[in-house]
Amino acid sequence: MVAHFNKHFVKAGCVYEDNLPVNPSICHSLASGLHFLSQTIRDLLSYFVCQVFPSQDPLDRADFNAVEYINTLFPTEQSLANIDDVVNKIRLKIRRLDDNIRTVVRGQTNVGQDGRQALEEAQIAIQQLFGKIKDIKDKAEKSEQMVKEITRDIKQLDHAKRHLTTSITTLNHLHMLAGGVDSLEAMTRKRQYGEVANLLQGVVNVLEHFHKYMGIPQIRQLSERVKAAQNELGTQILADFEEAFPSQGSKRPGGPSNVLRDACLVANVLDPRIKQEIIKKFIRQHLSEYLVLFQENQDVAWLDKIDRRYAWIKRQLVDYEEKYGRMFPEEWCMTERIAVEFCHITRVELAKVMRTRAKEIEVKLLLFAIQRTTNFEGLLAKRFTGCTLTDQKRPESPLDPTNPFLEDELGEDNSLKNCFPLFSQPKKPKVPDNPFHGIVSKCFEPHLYVYIESQDKNLGELIDRFVADFRAQGPPKVGTEEGGAVLPSCADLFVYYKKCMVQCSQLSTGEPMIALTTIFQKFLREYAWKILSGNLPKSSSNSGGLTISSLLKEKEGSEAAKFTVDELCLICSILSTAEYCLATTQQLEEKLKEKVDKVLVERINLTGEMDTFSTVISNSIQLLVQDLDAACDPALTAMSKMPWQSVEHVGDQSPYVTSIIMHIKQNVPIIRDNLASTRKYFTQFCIKFTNSFIPKFINHLFRCKPISMVGAEQLLLDTHSLKTVLLDLPSIGSQVLRKAPASYTKIVVKGMTRAEMILKVVMAPHEPPVVFVDNYIKLLADGNPETFQKILDMKGLKRSEQSSMLELFRQRLPTPPSGADGGPSLSFSTPTPEQESSRIRKLEKLIKKRL
Repeated sequence: MVAHFNKHFVKAGCVYEDNLPVNPSICHSLASGLHFLSQTIRDLLSYFVCQVFPSQDPLDRADFNAVEYINTLFPTEQSLANIDDVVNKIRLKIRRLDDNIRTVVRGQTNVGQDGRQALEEAQIAIQQLFGKIKDIKDKAEKSEQMVKEITRDIKQLDHAKRHLTTSITTLNHLHMLAGGVDSLEAMTRKRQYGEVANLLQGVVNVLEHFHKYMGIPQIRQLSERVKAAQNELGTQILADFEEAFPSQGSKRPGGPSNVLRDACLVANVLDPRIKQEIIKKFIRQHLSEYLVLFQENQDVAWLDKIDRRYAWIKRQLVDYEEKYGRMFPEEWCMTERIAVEFCHITRVELAKVMRTRAKEIEVKLLLFAIQRTTNFEGLLAKRFTGCTLTDQKRPESPLDPTNPFLEDELGEDNSLKNCFPLFSQPKKPKVPDNPFHGIVSKCFEPHLYVYIESQDKNLGELIDRFVADFRAQGPPKVGTEEGGAVLPSCADLFVYYKKCMVQCSQLSTGEPMIALTTIFQKFLREYAWKILSGNLPKSSSNSGGLTISSLLKEKEGSEAAKFTVDELCLICSILSTAEYCLATTQQLEEKLKEKVDKVLVERINLTGEMDTFSTVISNSIQLLVQDLDAACDPALTAMSKMPWQSVEHVGDQSPYVTSIIMHIKQNVPIIRDNLASTRKYFTQFCIKFTNSFIPKFINHLFRCKPISMVGAEQLLLDTHSLKTVLLDLPSIGSQVLRKAPASYTKIVVKGMTRAEMILKVVMAPHEPPVVFVDNYIKLLADGNPETFQKILDMKGLKRSEQSSMLELFRQRLPTPPSGADGGPSLSFSTPTPEQESSRIRKLEKLIKKRL
């Protein structure tokens, strides 16, 4: 590489070792050498130097240009005087670069030799390490073998010790077992039950250690002797109890025997069937008198004397505690077992008696028996834990109480204050489950149809009484506390429902609850139709309306309402009552589902009854709307009959507007005050009235023809007055001003703005026709030719003019989007309420100027 540098400079006539003077071609030689030097530096150091040590030297740049670099060094001819210094500096750089390259090359020649030497040294070290590891492994194996030889004798001694200990323990157990079996047989013959109880348990525990030695004849013989002793003890104890408590005969021993008490302790260790047989025989003997006293043919066996059954068992339990309480172990729970067996027997016996004398069962008698029985079951729950019910056959489907009104179901006031909302009272802490619930009272369930039929009859009489009271007292009077309030009969009905539901849930939570629900559904519908819908005033009630002549004479005092104030109050009361019934029926359904068995929950559905009350609400609102709407009809008719073509000047609002406002101010405050507790339905009334009145007003507006410019301005003023009244409709006549709901305001603004736009189109000149048609399409956004025809009729145009206008209208209609229906009505973007409000304000200013 250095020789290559020298080659370039020799060709140029200047070797860098000699300091020869510069010849005339020195510039060219210098440029060639610099270019080669720059290329070499760029190739060798472009990656390392440029990334690690960024350089600002022009020679290091990738786009180095030798001519530009020389021009930079010698910008003028005078600067060539320093050319020797520059050449010397470049030669110095070349020498330093050669030295660096030479050093690097020489350093690389020694790398291979050093690497091979290092590899050989590493191999030698690995061989030495491997030898040391193998030596350590050999020594470890020798040490392990030595340890095994040392511990072999110790393991043998450990096994010998373990076997010897097991042998000694087994021999001790065998000695204890043999001695215990001998003693057990001797004590059994002598009936020493106190000693036998402790000894037998020990012998049984010791015998368990010999289960794996049963193959040895001696051990098997001892086990057979123990079983024989147990069988002999069981037979002997049963005989002793049979002798002490014979199945036949009424005489009983004077008191408990210590022998029998110890025998019970032995029975705990014997086969469980011995204990069960003792308990069964004792309870049967103890209750034998009950079966005789309360036979099916005895008078005391009937339901009216059911208290005597429970009084008898109470005396027997007290007698048992005094005489035999200490004879049986406490864990046997004999008192509870006697009570439970009494309950099972009583349930069976009562079921037989009621099947035989089913025709004699009356509601009062049945409820009396059920009440006494449930009270007795509650007493058992307070006295006993119910632990014996797990090993005895319980009733077919024990009833779990889910009644949240157990403590206060009968002592409640039936007033509206205490029952609204009736079923949404705070729940009291749930009473703990009664394990004895239904253990006797289950037998009454097949006969609960008598109770259901009675409730059907009682509810029918209750509905008839409500109807008679309503007819006698008449509808609620306006200005009284009853005006617009919920009818008291509604609260009475649901209070009775609640009492029936709680009472039935105590009797059964099965099919009788479903039957009672069906009765509830029946009379909910009857109440809705007989009390509510049946008393709604008819729309053909007597009331006079305004005549056209009276309107034109501005007789504002004329009555136009179809319903009287009392009738409006009655409708509001029925609406409020229906709302109360709707909410309470939903809560009633939830409570019924809580109380009925889970498998029957799906069969309880009061949706149909709730729909019935919703229908009553809808009909009531519709009657109110129709009444106010009909009161406004004469005024609208008078508006369409007025000669709007001959109106000469714009004055105050027209008489028909005053009449409409008068009826609104008369009816709406009454309705609002009577629906104060149901604000949402008053809002529905306002919305429905607006949806009915505005289209009717627009239809009558189309009938006003022909209309002059002044007449259209007067109608526009009237329309704006009606719009203001409608916007204020929810709070009209109220001292408390409330902002109308946004949904209602939107309906009013949209509907009345359309009426105003119609009048604006009528006021617009029809010349030139194109402008008129475009203005109509822009303002009304209605592509129906019939509507356009009505506008032309209102303007009073001739048929010839109308035909050309209609043709132009069809031509100017915008083309409907692809896929849309090709009907006559098109959808256009309507002006925003702010734009319409500004237009109306301009119109009002114009009207004031004309006035």
